[in-house]
Amino acid sequence: MANSAISAKSIQPLPNLSFFSSKYPKLFPSSSSSIFSSMIPSRCLSSPTITKPRVVTRASASDLSENIGELLGDVSIFTAAGEPVLFKDLWDQKEGMAVVALLRHFGCPCSWELASSLKGSKDKFEAAGVKLIAVGVGTPNKARILAERLPFPMEYLYADPDRKAYDVLGLYYGLGRTFFNPASAKVFSRFDAYREVFKTYTIKATPDDRSSVLQQGGTFVFRGKQLLYARKDEGTGDHAPLDDVFEVCCKLPVA
Repeated sequence: MANSAISAKSIQPLPNLSFFSSKYPKLFPSSSSSIFSSMIPSRCLSSPTITKPRVVTRASASDLSENIGELLGDVSIFTAAGEPVLFKDLWDQKEGMAVVALLRHFGCPCSWELASSLKGSKDKFEAAGVKLIAVGVGTPNKARILAERLPFPMEYLYADPDRKAYDVLGLYYGLGRTFFNPASAKVFSRFDAYREVFKTYTIKATPDDRSSVLQQGGTFVFRGKQLLYARKDEGTGDHAPLDDVFEVCCKLPVA
């Protein structure tokens, strides 16, 4: 996987984050600017040169290896209860269908919004014989905060504090992908969903390792080890359309 560094020349001036709460007071509470500011490590805003050795530079999901199912299967993550588990143990590796949704970090409102959408679609996935797997960046105790407050069923929620799965899948990382990518503007098209999220949202679910907040997510559909669908989030809140995911996994016959 290629690595690179983010230089100061590639970073645009940080927008005034109070804009969000002043322009959309019903959507974002008065504390929203501090919530969004906390998503960006302070050193990313003050240091003249930012070096981050794990920046993912893959351009598209088509770059994924044909044996990505094998590679992902050996990645160890944690249940929300704190037990270690391998991806290959999460679903039948021969013919089982699984939707693997990688959220951003557990303290991101966009992750809460996506988790809420996934929870609302859980019955549809189950009726089609599809296993739902939601993974977030952070420790299990941060995952439990989301699970308890949103709420979200813990049996479908997993924690990847070291972002191992994100690296294997080549998901995007960096300051430019967090707020400065045009795809991030999609969050403003889901006002009602975010209003609901902020009723229970807490910034306390943010990882202690604040560099993790620059990680983007993605959505993948597997049949056994075979990858059927892959979409990387181009920016914050740029989630895969669930209709596309349903089209792939819920209309295929399950063995």
